[in-house]
Amino acid sequence: MAKIERYGAPGVFEPATYSQGVKVTESKAVLFIAGQVAYDKDGGPACRGDFKGQAREAFKAIKALVEAQGGTLDNIVKINTYVTDVRYRADLVPVREEFFGKKGPASTLVQVAALAHPDWMVEIEAIAVV
Repeated sequence: MAKIERYGAPGVFEPATYSQGVKVTESKAVLFIAGQVAYDKDGGPACRGDFKGQAREAFKAIKALVEAQGGTLDNIVKINTYVTDVRYRADLVPVREEFFGKKGPASTLVQVAALAHPDWMVEIEAIAVV
């Protein structure tokens, strides 16, 4: 099983909600998980107009994809989150904490002009090691 160490460095700000760095040793596989969005049963947007609902569904999909390869959310070392409005950041943090606790993996948040469908508000991709 992969050994995953979250770390910071002297002189580099240490945010409360994610890790600045993650060191991985003894890994057997690396999972690159495509950007996940909130899909309904037919592949269209779910939770229309509900940012927290969409974020929760994206994290659930990431969790399922990691578990399908024998890992857990603890195996995720990096997430990239794309939002259509940076003001959603305040709503993202508590949802992310539902899945990762107070101190999550290395993380990047980017505002984008649009996602693949105009009703999607958030897309999250991940890298995991198992």
